[in-house]
Amino acid sequence: MNVLIITHSQDNESISLVMQAIKAQGGKAFRFDTDRFPTEVQLDVYYGDGKKCILTADEQTLDLDAVSAVWYRRIGIGAKIPNTMDKQLRQASIQESRVTVQGMIASIKGFHLDPLPHIRRADNKQLQLQVAREIGLDTPRTLTTNNPIAVKQFAQECPQGMISKMLSSFAIYDEQGQEKVVFTNPVSAADLDNLDGLRFCPMTFQEKVAKALELRITIVGKQVFAAAVDSQALDKAQYDWRKQGVALLDAWKPYNLPQDVEEKLLKLMAHFGLNYGAIDVILTPDQRYVFLEVNPVGEFFWLERCPGLPISQAIAQVLLSQSGA
Repeated sequence: MNVLIITHSQDNESISLVMQAIKAQGGKAFRFDTDRFPTEVQLDVYYGDGKKCILTADEQTLDLDAVSAVWYRRIGIGAKIPNTMDKQLRQASIQESRVTVQGMIASIKGFHLDPLPHIRRADNKQLQLQVAREIGLDTPRTLTTNNPIAVKQFAQECPQGMISKMLSSFAIYDEQGQEKVVFTNPVSAADLDNLDGLRFCPMTFQEKVAKALELRITIVGKQVFAAAVDSQALDKAQYDWRKQGVALLDAWKPYNLPQDVEEKLLKLMAHFGLNYGAIDVILTPDQRYVFLEVNPVGEFFWLERCPGLPISQAIAQVLLSQSGA
């Protein structure tokens, strides 16, 4: 069984972990670093007297008709096309490369973890909250808007305070090329008097939810792996544990979810047709489980180190077992 892993060359150790697990379970894995296409990786898609679809990288050749499963992980089309190229021509090259790869992915008949249309639909955070509420999951009061008046009115509904966040994941780079990730942040009284920037970009605001623990729940197929961390132990992690992600690496512990919460999360996954998802949940001091979001291609690698959850083995198992279904 051949598994195609779609990623980029700067992806983390999750790739090697899953590749090792696939090999250990009797399969073969082929890594496609999309940032190396079209400059270093070749793709031949032929329709004529029959069909031929061949991917070549580092003198390795893969017949895509022989692929039994696809793991869609990351994408970075055209990143190595020279920046010295004419700007418009470079953008056109990236766009043509992107649709070429997307067409290739769509035409593979094997099992997909997960199909791109499912990922794109599930990536809509507003829809996630709607579906979660319908399923019966507890969710925080949330407002997405570019209207300063609406924000001030919403603040009145949040006596414990509120936070701001973005619906899309992105980073801003300074002149030195340093990455500045946009984290979740508290909204102060001064911020409420300085909302003019909303006319250029909408933001999402949520009521502040008290935290006893923060949970990262990784679902692979029907297997549920839950881990918890006390983010409130570090001042800079109280609103977004990722700010102190390195400091908290060894602080994660296995966690047993209540059966009803687990069942609702599995219903959420089934609604979106997902076989994989990384879910963020807050456990409040009064034992409420508050759903924040599901990341259809979210990270998991640090949970393999501590507390040692076998997520990569579960991913390999789904890829290999479903490929023959």
